Formats: sequence, C-alpha cells, structure tokens
Amino acid sequence: MKPLPVLEYNPPMEPWLDVLYQDDDFIALNKPSGLLSNPGRHPEHHDSIYSRVRQAHSDSHIVHRLDMATSGLIIMALNKEAERDLHFQFRERLTHKVYYARVWGHVEQDQGSVDLPLICDWENRPRQKICHVHGKPSLTHYQVVRRDADNTSLVRLLPITGRSHQLRLHMMALGHPIVGDEFYANEEAKALSPRLALHAAELCLYHPTTNDPVHLFAPCEFYPEAPQQTLPLNPPRPQEPAKQSRRARRAEKRKAHEALVARAMAARQQAESDSE
Repeated sequence: MKPLPVLEYNPPMEPWLDVLYQDDDFIALNKPSGLLSNPGRHPEHHDSIYSRVRQAHSDSHIVHRLDMATSGLIIMALNKEAERDLHFQFRERLTHKVYYARVWGHVEQDQGSVDLPLICDWENRPRQKICHVHGKPSLTHYQVVRRDADNTSLVRLLPITGRSHQLRLHMMALGHPIVGDEFYANEEAKALSPRLALHAAELCLYHPTTNDPVHLFAPCEFYPEAPQQTLPLNPPRPQEPAKQSRRARRAEKRKAHEALVARAMAARQQAESDSE
C-alpha cells in the first residue's frame, strides 16, 4: 500500500473565522477552501476550523466535515447534548444540503441523478473510487444552473448520501469533473480554477434544543448571486418518546410484577372461597 502523500498545507488566515450563525448550542461557519475541517496527524496540520473554534469554545465538537479543498457551510456543536443530537440528524439523514460546483464541459441534461457506489481507493489514498462489488450506495441529484462560454457549467448538487469525495466522483463519472480538482479532473479542467470549485451553500436541520426547523446559507465565492434559499424548511420534527432511566425501568418492572402477584393472590383467595 502506498503511503499517504505529504500534504502541503498553507491555510488561509483571513478571515480567521467567518461566523454565519451562533447560539448556545451550535455555531455555523463559512469554511474557506484550503482549510482543514479537523486537525491532521502532524503538528503542521493542526490548524483547522475545529481548532480555531476550540480556542473560543472549549466544549465545541465537530459533527460533520468538508474536504479541505471544499468551501462553505459547516457547523459545530457547542455542548455535548447538542453534539449527540446533531450527530443523530446527520447519521439518520434528517439534514438536507445544497452544493454548487463549476464543472468542465457543458452538461447535456438539465437535471438528473448519479447513483454509483463508492469505496476508498486504498492504493491511492485519499482518492475514492466507484466499485459495484464492494462500494457503498451513493446518490446525487443535480440541476444545471447555466452553461458558460468558457466550456464550463454551473451545477446545483443535492447529495442524498454523504460519502467521501462523492460529488467529485459523481461529476467525474458524468464526464464533467469539477474544475480545479487535483484528484479527479483532467489537466484542462484542473487549469481552469486555482481551487476546487465546490461550495456547500445550504443546510436544513432541526435545532438540537428547540427542535425547530433551521435553514442556513453560506455565500459562494464563484457564484455570488446564488439564491439564499432553495431548500424548503424541514417538516415539524416527530416527537420521540422520552427515554426512561434504568431506575425508572426497574420501578416499572417491579410495579408490573407486584400487580401480577396481586392478581395471582386474588385468584387463589377466590379459589379457596369457592371451595368452602
């Protein structure tokens, strides 16, 4: 297996943190391209959205990630209870996201879907690959926003699953790699942008404390006229039954047992009375 390539890391310093929203439970930020979501293994890769937020909020927790080269909306929990709930929402796909990308060539269909399974390409990490045998199901919907004269298309992407490099691979599979993509773009497409032209623009979720639907938006550098909201708010969140503590469960079992014993004793007394 090839060793991972050494990452040349020069994260942007301005702005230090671009805060879009913040309350007592979570913070939403616009991550620049070139900044890690969480620290790497080496000391020179410590700088990240996570480490920067931790300087101001010591009890903050990362709940999802963006690739270093991807810009856009990322949220962090500011307490443990919020972390558990937000993790649950991402895991159970209660969140909904919109990305924008500039891709090489003119996409023929105005809209469509890419349904191709993905798996890590262990021999060429961190690259991923399409694998119909062992890959995990991966689904992306896309819509063409416009086709430009420089032989690129601007597309709106709605990922249903959240696999590593999913949008990058799915666009490449269409024959339209994202411009500036060092892993999957051809040389012509790579040369069209100094950065990966992929941006996380919208996120819908439930507030981890109030359960109210929340919509967030991060302005896009390469699509500044992007509409602030194309996703509808989530429907009201179903109320989950409260979880019982272990003591409450034991008390409930004891109560049920006592009721069973009482019925048995009453039946025995009735039988004895009938026999007299």
